[in-house]
Amino acid sequence: MKILVIGSGGREHALCWRLAQSDHDVVCAPGNPGIAAIARCLDIAIGDLDRLVQAAVDEAAELVVVGPEAPLVAGLADRLRGAGVAVFGPGADGAQLEGSKIFCKQFFERHGIPTARFRACTTVAEADGAIDALLAGGARGVVVKADGLAGGKGVVVAATADEARTAARAMLEDGRFGAAGAQLIVEERLHGRELSVMALCDGSRFVLLAQAEDHKALHDGDVGPNTGGMGTVSPPGFALTPALIEQIEARVFTPTVRGLKAEGINYRGLLYAGLMIDDAGQAWMLEYNCRFGDPETQPVLARLESDLGLWLAGAARGALPSGALSWDPRTAVCVVLCAPGYPRQTVTGATITGALDDDGQPRDFGPDVILFHASTARTSDALVTSGGRVLGVTALANDIHAARQHAYQSIAQIHFEGLHYRRDIGVRTSSATDGERT
Repeated sequence: MKILVIGSGGREHALCWRLAQSDHDVVCAPGNPGIAAIARCLDIAIGDLDRLVQAAVDEAAELVVVGPEAPLVAGLADRLRGAGVAVFGPGADGAQLEGSKIFCKQFFERHGIPTARFRACTTVAEADGAIDALLAGGARGVVVKADGLAGGKGVVVAATADEARTAARAMLEDGRFGAAGAQLIVEERLHGRELSVMALCDGSRFVLLAQAEDHKALHDGDVGPNTGGMGTVSPPGFALTPALIEQIEARVFTPTVRGLKAEGINYRGLLYAGLMIDDAGQAWMLEYNCRFGDPETQPVLARLESDLGLWLAGAARGALPSGALSWDPRTAVCVVLCAPGYPRQTVTGATITGALDDDGQPRDFGPDVILFHASTARTSDALVTSGGRVLGVTALANDIHAARQHAYQSIAQIHFEGLHYRRDIGVRTSSATDGERT
């Protein structure tokens, strides 16, 4: 099957890699140097919807897979379907689940999906009142979230009420996230373990992918500013019982799919639930993404054994295949390598060594290690950094300790100026005390 993947990051590299593993003819727009080693890349910007639609038609793509959220929110999937192209990704109506946190939280309310108490705010006075009310009502902290798309950085988990007020002012008055922060959510902070659960949806049915545990904070020990994700473990580093998975299906995904259908939204794409599992084993919804997670997709697809293309095509056409997905039982650990200054004022353009061999081809780190490119570019004579999250090193092994070792041993061979990464991915339940460098 000829498949066009839209995007240029680590998520899209993982998608292209897995699809190519099943011998699909993969084209990517715009792609990146890592993707170029396994797929033909088209020099079309992610925001150029006209050219993307025309490319899908010109390429006679049998399926388009949209990676990033912004073109989905902008209606790319609607335009592709209007041109007669099968696409895995929701229309603009369904993409509101990610495009507006206010819409998402109100959707939870309408359909009885468990979530934290919240208030939508458009002024500093409203935000201050919401912070005070939640704390007076027994909340153990608050979280401030920009309503719109902010590249995974529009969330502030406030340690104090003053920090929450400062975050609200930065969004509403200082325009820190532009139009995305013109409205915001103030919600009660939930406590427990975060869990990422993605599902393929065909408009009526859904099937869960392997679960993962993300590490959002910039620094070891889960401290520092929120990022788009510093690393991921799949399966999660804590026990997932069949009862918990059944609860998530029954309390989250089933009412979501039913609610979307009831509201006239034909959702054919990826539903990514960010969940908090509390000490009592109850699942609470934090938010939805309308596309594959990044970097969660990297370890999850490293474990997938089924033909991803057939499942995505089935969802795109409104008829998921029967049966179940097949998974590698091993653990996958993904560690993200970042440029200096990320996630705020990122410094780019540094030469990367160790990611390519002497012939300029992707370096072979061994059969159980995959290097996914997230923000890299090629100059005439070098591979260089081009964004905040530069590379994702994903390693598979029989247990989390061995997977960590494989990942960090591979990282030790990669260098660029200001390289930063977390040294504790997977340590939340691992006794490993590796001496990885920063």
